[in-house]
Parts: sequence; structure tokens; C-alpha cells
Amino acid sequence: MIHLTNITKQYGARVLFKDSSFQVRPGDKIGLVGPNGNGKTTLFRVMTRQEGVDQGEINIAEKLVMGYFSQDVGDMKGRSALEEVKAGAGRVSELARQINEIEKQLESSAEQPFVEDEMTALLERYGEAQLEFEQRGGYDLDSRAKSILTGLGIGPSDYDRPVESFSGGWKMRIALAQILVLNPDVLLMDEPTNHLDLESILWLEEWLVQFKGSLVMTSHDRDFMNRIVSRIVEVAHKTITSFSGNYDFYLREKKLRQDQLLAAHQKQQDMLAKEEQFISRFAARASHAAQVQSRVKKLEKIERIEIPPDEKTIHFEFPVPPRSGNDVAKMENLGKSWQLEDGLLKRVFSHVSGVIRRLDKIAVVGVNGAGKSTLLKILCGHLEPTEGIFTLGANVKVGYFSQHSLEVLNSEKTIYDEVHDRIPQATIGFVRNLLGAFLFTGDEIYKKIGVLSGGEKSRVVLATILAYPVNFLVLDEPTNHLDIRSREILLNAVQKFDGTVIVVSHDRHFLRSVANRVFDVQHGELRIYEGSYEDGIGRSHV
Repeated sequence: MIHLTNITKQYGARVLFKDSSFQVRPGDKIGLVGPNGNGKTTLFRVMTRQEGVDQGEINIAEKLVMGYFSQDVGDMKGRSALEEVKAGAGRVSELARQINEIEKQLESSAEQPFVEDEMTALLERYGEAQLEFEQRGGYDLDSRAKSILTGLGIGPSDYDRPVESFSGGWKMRIALAQILVLNPDVLLMDEPTNHLDLESILWLEEWLVQFKGSLVMTSHDRDFMNRIVSRIVEVAHKTITSFSGNYDFYLREKKLRQDQLLAAHQKQQDMLAKEEQFISRFAARASHAAQVQSRVKKLEKIERIEIPPDEKTIHFEFPVPPRSGNDVAKMENLGKSWQLEDGLLKRVFSHVSGVIRRLDKIAVVGVNGAGKSTLLKILCGHLEPTEGIFTLGANVKVGYFSQHSLEVLNSEKTIYDEVHDRIPQATIGFVRNLLGAFLFTGDEIYKKIGVLSGGEKSRVVLATILAYPVNFLVLDEPTNHLDIRSREILLNAVQKFDGTVIVVSHDRHFLRSVANRVFDVQHGELRIYEGSYEDGIGRSHV
């Protein structure tokens, strides 16, 4: 289907990959991984012929229908959400036009008959177009588009809403629905789970498992990758490497290959040292001249084993937080309602009661709009409850992260200044080590906040929160925008955190690895499960 053979791609002196090969076969489900900036998006653009390569061959099957979902949704306007999705049907729309055109020609043949060969050719085209139209789901396009929109969280009441009225995150869902309704032979997806809640992720996961075509995708969601892909392709260290298996298998296999490479490298180094020692020892002796010369030539021909540079890993000990009381927070018949424009009240939740205990690690789950973020805002004092009593325990110091935290960063400050200004008592070394733990090293700490990506800004905010002497972390979607490696760094920090944590996240791996209690917000009420994420409501989300 798609064959990239011995391809080389570079920008100036920067080489992304060299003499590398990669293929997409029928039915492949491939996860594309690698450090940011190493060429994953470029590889997508090469496969879609948006970019060429400097060397090598690109072979793509004729008539291959390819769908590409990227983070750039483009300009959407002038249609309803449903019309926008159906307009993305691509090949199906073209086939419908062909069928309609042929039908008109057949109708006119009664007045001006075709010669036999022309009629035969026209009927063959008609049959082929109808068959492909049926295979690509042309006859159920409307119902399919509605089903996909609903699965991605845009229900019947919003089908006819103008696309201009949707926010950026919801437009991403519409763009994703466009690609899915296309039902392509090959589906290329760059971070499809961004901006999706857990329910939509689970729906998309099932859709992709059932998808009959080939898939190549990147994703920051480890569980999502594990459940869908059967092959991992890594773009790193100027090469493209394939691994059979899901993401967890890839991690194990990569470690095994790295250990084998290190052993082979060490063996070669020992051999080289031995040969060089012989050459040095006997270079001046005429009796050994032939042997010396032979070994010199041997060393010249040996291909040196190169060890790829290690990914930066910096360990950082976060400050030990002050001890809080055993009861961190109490909720008694807590309720929250919003007053609508017409004066009516919209109830978010009511009769919420429970106790958050010291050292709890709580996952808050529930459908989109159930009130999870509202509950967290009440817990950290950013909102007042409409009814009931909320009490914060003795000596509780709250650290709160939300997506809105990114908005309070000063775009004109450097990363270093932004962090140091929030913890002015800290030494330069402390701030540097703190930033290093969140992957900002060397001169990177002097980047302006304004040029950072969403993931980089999230890491800056998380660094400042975990540097404070807080003992109650309230985290609302802290994994959004973070790549898998950054999520693992945050996960490790939260696991080691000697305090209380309550977190909302659609990353199941994160929740599974952290939670020892689950708060499930459903139908305006709170259900509390003691135990891990799987022991509680997570059984339906794994």
C-alpha cells in the first residue's frame, strides 16, 4: 500500500532520518512514536505527499484513499456540524457524482442510443462505481455521520448548529468525524485523543479496533495505544525502527535491544583496545611489522557500533510537604447549581457527602458535564457551594492545577524567571534542578513563555505547583497536552508525593497507577469506591 524505501529527510544540517525504510500493509495498526521534533509529523506529511524526501523512493498504491487527521483543523464555516462531516466523505461524494452523471447518460440513451461497445463500457463504469459506493458506505452516509458525531460527544441537538458556533476543541471533534466518515483505506491520525473526554476516547477506541483499513497514529494515551496497535514504528536517532507488538511490548523490546547493543559495544571496545595495545606495543619492531600492518587494516575496516544518546532523565527530590490533619476535607450534603439567563437554576450535583483523608490518592470520574471540575474548584476554594457545608482540614495547603492555570503565565517572561518569581526564596540551583526534572535543561530555561507549546506550558505550571510546600494537590486534567514521557514524569512525581491528591484525568494508565480511591460523579450524586481505579468504576473503563 505505502512503501518508503531508503528515504533520507533533512532540514539544512538537521537530519531527521537517513536511509530508512517503512511500509504500511493492508490491515496494519501502527503506533508512531519518538521524541518530539524527531520527524513523526514530517513522516505523515511525506506519506500524504505534502512533502518530498531528499533521497529514497516513495511508492503509494494507485486509487488509495487516505484520510489524515492533524491538529490543524483549518477554517470551518458556512455549514452545520452534520453537513461539515458529510462534506468530508471525499471519494464517496465523488462516486455519488459519477453515479448521478452516468444515470443521466443512461436516461438520455433512449433518445440517442449508444453503440454497443459504448453502452457496455458505460454499464461497467456504473457497476464499478455503485460497488465501490456501497463498499465505502455511501448509502448510509447520513446515518453513519450522525453515529460518529454522537460517539464523539456531539448529539442530535447539535447536528444542525453552525460550525462557527463551536469552540476550538469541539471543532477538532468535527474534523475527526470528517476523517472517520471518509472510511479510507489508510487512516493517518496525529494525536486523535486530544480534546476528547474519556467517554469519547472509549468510543473512538472501539471504532478503531473494528476499523478494517490500515491505521498509523501518534497518541499520548498509553492505554489507547496498547488496545489498538499491533506494531510500533519509532522515529528517533535519525532512523526509523519497527517493533512487532503494542506499546508495552515496544518498551520491553527496546530495553532488550538497548542492553544487547550496549553489550556488543562493550565487547567491541574491549577488542579494539586489545588490538590497539598490540599495535602500540609492536609498532617499532621490524619482526612484527606485517602483523601490525594487518591489524591496522583490520581496525580500519571495522564498522564501529554507535550508542544512541540517552534521553534526558533527571531525578529531583520535591520538598517534603508539611503534615496536614488526618481529615483533609469534609463534604456534607454539598450541592452546586448555576443560574441560567432565564433565571432558572441548573443543578450540577447535590447531596454530595464524603471525607478526603490524609495520603488519599483519589481519581474523580464521571461523564462529560457531570461536574467533576466544579467539584474540584469547590475543594480548592475557587467556587462556593450553593448548598451544604465544605470544611478544609487543619494545616492543609492546597496546590491547584487546571487548564486555566496556563493562562496566568506571563508570555514575556522566560521559563526560569516565571518559576523563580513564584518561589523567590529558592536558589538558582534548586530552580535549575526543578526545571530539569520537567525536561527543561541548558539554555532552554531562557525560552520565553510565549513561544512554548501547550505541553511545555503545562510542565512549567506543574513544576511550580510541586515546588511549593503544599500537602493537597488538586489536579484537573494535568495530563492534557503532555506527551507519554512527560506524563510518566508527572506520574512518578505524584506517586512519590507525600501528601493528598485528587485528580481528574482521561488517562486511564495515570489513574490506574495513582488512585487508591475513586469518586464517581453520576446523575448529580457522588459514589465513593474504596480501592484502586479497577476496583471502582474503572471496571467499565478498562
